[in-house]
Amino acid sequence: MTAALDASYSVGPALSGVGVSCARLIGALAKEAPEWRFVLCYRANRFFRSLLEPRPGPNTSRRLLEELLNAPLARRVPLFHGLNQRLPQRRFRRSVATFHDLFVITGDYSTREFRGRFTALARDTAGRADHIVAVSAHTAGQVERLLGVERSRISVIHHGVDPIPQFAAEDLAAFRRRWALERPFLLHVGAVQERKNIRRLVEAVEQLDPQIGLVLAGSDGYGAAEIHARIAASAARSRIRALGYVERGVVERLYRTAIALAFPSLDEGFGLPVLEAMSAGLPVVTSNRSGLAEVAGDAALLVDPADAEAIGAALERAISDAELRKDLIDKGQARAEAFRWSRAAAETLAVYRRLLGAAS
Repeated sequence: MTAALDASYSVGPALSGVGVSCARLIGALAKEAPEWRFVLCYRANRFFRSLLEPRPGPNTSRRLLEELLNAPLARRVPLFHGLNQRLPQRRFRRSVATFHDLFVITGDYSTREFRGRFTALARDTAGRADHIVAVSAHTAGQVERLLGVERSRISVIHHGVDPIPQFAAEDLAAFRRRWALERPFLLHVGAVQERKNIRRLVEAVEQLDPQIGLVLAGSDGYGAAEIHARIAASAARSRIRALGYVERGVVERLYRTAIALAFPSLDEGFGLPVLEAMSAGLPVVTSNRSGLAEVAGDAALLVDPADAEAIGAALERAISDAELRKDLIDKGQARAEAFRWSRAAAETLAVYRRLLGAAS
């Protein structure tokens, strides 16, 4: 069997959460199904970059994803999988589209122009796909409600998680010195943007012991200027560090040196940092809404993200209650182990086989 995948988002120097998930799923598909052939398709701005990276497996090949070139591909390959809410205009015998989230439609987290383009593209993709893969039940519900897709055309397939590696104590001590991270700190991993609710997180940190810091690891996004202004005006500004984008090795060491993950986002389709933190043995405080509650289960403290006082109280408990910390760490590590890319690949392949069987 052969499938073509839009792999455009899986390459680049600073992958987003969506990019990481695309790359990991492609690698898992190639490993779990050696009898399949996977044609990895890249849009023009990513194709040449892809040539600089090793192929995910011997059963993969690369090609340029351009509408003028898609007719012969559609004749040769029976199934196309758009890994990020997009499909080519050329019709394949069967098509699958993965939807990660629809917060652009539901919240004020982008410009009006971008929201309009995103909504039109999402509706077009949902209308033409034979099947939708949603990364959470939350996203599945949004696809059904906002895009009018019947539930029978949607499968929920959770992401996997890459466990955070262990580091020697000397390595972590040197890391803390190099980055001037002497004080105990809470960690937030993700873009500095309105949707991530960082202004309320800053307000929550202001309630905590002044020895506790906050580290933000992520590039600037929509609304970042206002967030940085709020940090600058905060009484806790001397203990809040915005590192910007940092390489993966730095993020991994931040997970291993923080005292808890603070992730009170307003809307997430999934929320990989929650599972990454759990795999690193960090207690997690996150939101009781969107895909976050689904992913965290009972292994995190869930709070109303609109309530800064509640966020602060939960963070205080995660820091100071030794018995609770141990319980959250134990449950979190078990929770993270349940999310495997091999499982995501097996469930994705089952969708492919079902569609192609129906088409034969």
